[in-house]
Order: sequence, then structure tokens, then C-alpha cells
Amino acid sequence: MSNGSSMNEFLLLALADTRELQLLHFWLFLGIYLAALLGNGLIITAITCDHCLHTPMYFFLLNLSLLDLGSISTTLPKSMTNSLGDSRAISYAGCAAQVFLFAFLVGAEISLLTIMAYDRYVAICKPLHYGTLLGSRACVHMAAAAWGTGFLNALLHTANTFSLPLCQGNAVEQFFCEIPQILKLSCSDAYRREVGLLVITASFGFGCFISVLLSYVQIFRAVLRIPSELGRHKAFSTCIPHLAVVSLFLSTAMFAHLKPPSISSPSLDLVLAVLYSVVPPAVNPFIYSMRNQELKNTLKKLIQSFFWQQL
Repeated sequence: MSNGSSMNEFLLLALADTRELQLLHFWLFLGIYLAALLGNGLIITAITCDHCLHTPMYFFLLNLSLLDLGSISTTLPKSMTNSLGDSRAISYAGCAAQVFLFAFLVGAEISLLTIMAYDRYVAICKPLHYGTLLGSRACVHMAAAAWGTGFLNALLHTANTFSLPLCQGNAVEQFFCEIPQILKLSCSDAYRREVGLLVITASFGFGCFISVLLSYVQIFRAVLRIPSELGRHKAFSTCIPHLAVVSLFLSTAMFAHLKPPSISSPSLDLVLAVLYSVVPPAVNPFIYSMRNQELKNTLKKLIQSFFWQQL
């Protein structure tokens, strides 16, 4: 097996050895996947149907939910199908599609999270300029830039990764086609080109994280000046979970792609992959909506309307 052109399929990581554990893995991933579908689907429906939520903050939240739905749908269904069918196989084209879609959606999400932090910074620290800085046209341009950045990121990484000669077998030690695991199958020094691209992407991600951090520092400084203790508590209880989720997502993703081989292990790789590819899409809907009374009221009205129509 000298190169990718003669390789018909890859073998993904088997998360369990026995049939019982395979089924447990299937039901666990299915529960997480359905929770992500339900949470993100409700947010998309609520924002689309309620004209009161057609504001910059909810526009970006809508885009985040779309990206989360896409990213978790790229990785989990194939893993669940393999567990249910007692298989490990994914076609060469399917693996390339996974790499492209996941890199596209995650790259766009990193940019979008940075934009969302900027949106909150302007809303809290510069409220008088909010309409000017975040008009409808500016919001569309920023969202388009985030999606465009993700597409360019995916194009470069997919083209580089699958142009490498692979001669170390076809077993990918992950439950989806992850770039660092595919690079381990390379048999030449050409993989350093892709490693260089990963470093550039991680540097971009780190820059986004610093931007998010600086935005929240300014937000916290503004919040501390709020005279009402209840107002401060509400602002902190909203912002801190957002910052925690962004930090978890970016730190685990960067570490998973840049960690030295000497500290790599199958269990560590699996935990990191779950933390940056499965956890954020599942918890983001609840983190971004649990303190949002407007969104909760809209969801309540939609659910009540649905049940009234059934009666």
C-alpha cells in the first residue's frame, strides 16, 4: 500500500471489543447526537420564526448552531453506524469528505466565536455605537468571512493531507478521520508541510482565543462598574460559561493537533477528540440559551403553539 491512490478505505478506531460495549457506545453517542440536534434545532427554529430575535447577537447564534449541527453530524453518525454494524471501515472518499467538512466547520466556528465575543464587547462596552459597528450589512459580511475562512482552511488541509504518500497501513487511531492520525500513516518527510499548516492554523486559533479573552476582560471591567449586584451576577453568570466553553474548545483542539508524539496515547487522543468535537456542539445550545430569557420565552411559545395544534 504505497499511496492514497491505491487505498480504498481506512479503518477507524474501535471504541469497544465486545458486542455489548459496542452497543453501549452506539447508545451513548446517539443520546449525545440527539441532544445536539434538538438543542441546536430549537435555537435555529426560534431565531428564524421570531422577528424579535432578528438582531446581531441572535444572527451569530443562528450561525453557530448551524456550524455545530454540521460538525457533530460529520463525525458521530459514521462512528455510530460502525458500532451498530460491527465495522471499522470508512471509504477513502468518505474519509477525505470528513476531513474537509470538519476542518471547514471547525475553522468557521473559531472565527465565529471571536466575532460573537466582539459583538458582546460592543453591546456592553460601547452600546451607543452598537448600531453603527454591527449593522445588518456588517453582520452578514462578518459571518461570510467566518464561513469563507473555514472553507479556505479546509481546502488547504484536505489537499495537503491527501496528497501525502501513505505506507504505514490504513488504521486511523481515532473514531473519525482526524488529520494528526492520518499524518501518522505517512511514509515521507512531506508530512512536515501539513504540520506547518497545522501550526499556522493553530496560531490563528490562538490569536482568536486572545481576541476573545481581551473582549471578555473589557466586558468584565465594564460589568464590575454596574451598581446593581443582581446585574453584575447576571452578567457574570452569562459570560463565564461562554468563556469556559470557548476555552475548552480552542485549547483541546490546538493541543490535539500540536502535541508532541512522545506524549501521545490512544486514550489521551480519544479524550481530546471528544472534548473538542463532541462536547461543544452538544452543550453550546444550553450554555448560550439557559440564561437568555428572550430565547426561552420564544421556545416556550413555539412548544405551546405546537401542542395546541396537535389538540
